[in-house]
Amino acid sequence: MKKLLFLSIIFTTYLTFAQTNTEVYVFDIRPAYEGLELLNIQNISNNKGYNNQPSFIANETLVFAGNNEGQTDIVEYSLNTKSKKWFNQKTDGGEYSPQTFPTINDVAAVRLDKNGFQRLYRYDSQTGKSTELIKDLQIAYFAFYNDEKILATVLDSDKMNLVLIDLQSKKTDTLFYNAGRSLQKVPKTNSMSYSLINEEGNLDLYLLDMNSYENFFVTQLPIGIQDYVWINDTQILVGSGNKLYMYDTLGESEWTRVASLEDYGLKNITRMAISPNGKKLAIVTESK
Repeated sequence: MKKLLFLSIIFTTYLTFAQTNTEVYVFDIRPAYEGLELLNIQNISNNKGYNNQPSFIANETLVFAGNNEGQTDIVEYSLNTKSKKWFNQKTDGGEYSPQTFPTINDVAAVRLDKNGFQRLYRYDSQTGKSTELIKDLQIAYFAFYNDEKILATVLDSDKMNLVLIDLQSKKTDTLFYNAGRSLQKVPKTNSMSYSLINEEGNLDLYLLDMNSYENFFVTQLPIGIQDYVWINDTQILVGSGNKLYMYDTLGESEWTRVASLEDYGLKNITRMAISPNGKKLAIVTESK
């Protein structure tokens, strides 16, 4: 496989949600000799404006933040029926980073209000009505460990802190400062992953054992890359330009190119999501 050569660029942490023209695509994926084979592309957003932050709520169903006549709302999309619907009742703000609770059909999302506040809300799966989950906590990004515990990045001036949230007790613990935006539950493990800004201004990836709360260094993310996804419990995927690169924690300590979106005319990959069975990959890119 071709080894990755990265260009040095200045890393910038986005504390709010940039409104760029993006689309959400879903591929079937399977292992191949050169890394990964991407098949059966679907544009599931097919919508002008900001469409981003996909998350699978089942193997054939996703939610994402989509443009709804100038406002960002939660979209639910069925790959089986190729249909979408708006999940939440409209609010005065915009809804971002939607994710389902691990064992409940309700969805959590960050609401960006017109006054600049970012709060975490719960959206009822039957009515779409919302209730604030954590009062007065300026949440930027988050990921579920289980229905009670959330790992989140919380705004602190022009930086973000990594915070552990207990939804049942409403207790919050600041674990680290200067965190990156991408948080993940590592499949089939008791670990969460997060990133911290290192002395060179790049992002180091870590694991947090949710039983012992010990943390372990994994690797440095490629320069300029903020987003990643775990394909399984050992393999990490990132996008750079129109290429996909993988890091295997059980293999050599390097990022290798495993796929390209060049034939599809797609570029500037950012966020990604993997289906629970690991057979489908959602990718956000700039609009064609």
